[in-house]
Amino acid sequence: MRIAIASDHAGFEQKQQLVEFIKGLGHEVTDFGPDSDERVDYPDFAERVGHAVARGEADRGVLICGTGIGMALAADKICGIRAAVITTPEFADLARRHNDLNVITLSGRFISLEENKRILKVFFAGEFEGGRHARRVAKIMALDYEKPQTAPAAPHVTPIRRSSLAEQIDAALDEKLGPVTPADGK
Repeated sequence: MRIAIASDHAGFEQKQQLVEFIKGLGHEVTDFGPDSDERVDYPDFAERVGHAVARGEADRGVLICGTGIGMALAADKICGIRAAVITTPEFADLARRHNDLNVITLSGRFISLEENKRILKVFFAGEFEGGRHARRVAKIMALDYEKPQTAPAAPHVTPIRRSSLAEQIDAALDEKLGPVTPADGK
């Protein structure tokens, strides 16, 4: 099987070891980076693997970041990709049999290397059952081609809420040192 793999800085160490593990299972591996554990943006690497799988250049994809969540969100945006964070071999089995998962995302910070190896063995061995699941997967994939009913909204970013601890620290500093006035006096 042809496997595309990538990580971000948080998954880099496990990726290096998983590349060799996957080769040892007899699969052909293409490593889409990064080449070091320097900070990178995970969507860039999820995109590379997602496109390789979607174009048929790889049979399956493997992505590793801190939690697996960001990589799954990014990869699943690519038409033809079914990506999910998988944290147990049982989930890997069900994701292959019922959802025809083609890109697996793993946590490099919260799941051990040994557990991720077990998860990958199951992911690579698993086959899609089809049957009643084929209809459901077809409905999921049809969403890739659905036209928006309205103009896309501007991306929403949740504002950062200051914690009560930060507010308490500010209050204590104001009490001890006096309030800080911005340079423009406003």
